[in-house]
Amino acid sequence: MLIPLSQQGIAISGSKDCDSIALNNIAKCIGATIVPSHLFEDKINKNSFQYLLYLKSDRLELRSLQYKKQRAVCIDFLEGKTRHRRLYGGGKGQDLAKAIGIKKIPNANIIDATAGLGRDAFVLASIGCYVTLLERNPVIYSLLKNALERVYHSDDQQVKDICVRMRLIHTNASEYLLAQKESERADVIYLDPMFPSRKKSAKVKKEMSYFHDIVGEDQDSDRLLKLAIGCAGKRIVVKRPRLAKALAGLKAQFSITGKSTRYDVYLPKNSLKHL
Repeated sequence: MLIPLSQQGIAISGSKDCDSIALNNIAKCIGATIVPSHLFEDKINKNSFQYLLYLKSDRLELRSLQYKKQRAVCIDFLEGKTRHRRLYGGGKGQDLAKAIGIKKIPNANIIDATAGLGRDAFVLASIGCYVTLLERNPVIYSLLKNALERVYHSDDQQVKDICVRMRLIHTNASEYLLAQKESERADVIYLDPMFPSRKKSAKVKKEMSYFHDIVGEDQDSDRLLKLAIGCAGKRIVVKRPRLAKALAGLKAQFSITGKSTRYDVYLPKNSLKHL
């Protein structure tokens, strides 16, 4: 008997020492059945899924079941790339901070409408901003929620102080922005839509290849930018590949360009004429 598939071809399982309540909550959020890990030794069951969302003790991981040699993806604000960027990334001098306008808008209230891995949101929080992370995909939301929970249960007070400025909401960004009152508008709306998938798969980062499978292409990013232009208090920032076309064909007021990434900055009042 085959185990039922979730919509994304994702199974959910956990180690013997994991929090069973947390595991059940994740399964409910994803809308998938919890599968005992030993059943993946069965080739038929294993091939029924592409990915496994696995709660290892308190750490939630996304594992590939088709390519076992690939390491799991886990969002981690305490160690790894996020820690390195926090310590050595340049702080308020990096391009993202300049695009947000950290000097003109200190301690900015920011909506990250496409939260993803949460790395940029963490950087913004680390330089004093207050960030609301919006994530509609239940798998990515669950990974982010678990990452924040691990911080709150850690002994790293410095990272805790950063993450206190991060508020995660499981919602559709367009619906969230439309429901906001004018008095509730954020200073900045930040958009980082899924970069187009590259033809040469060997060049695609592991996390991005996983995300392309699970999230798919952003079909509504053009609409989201147009909506954000009417909902931001001071500016909208869009992260793009350096040579990519402007989102929705809208020319930015100015851009900050790095080696591989470009930040297009739109000023709400000046940009409304494009709508």
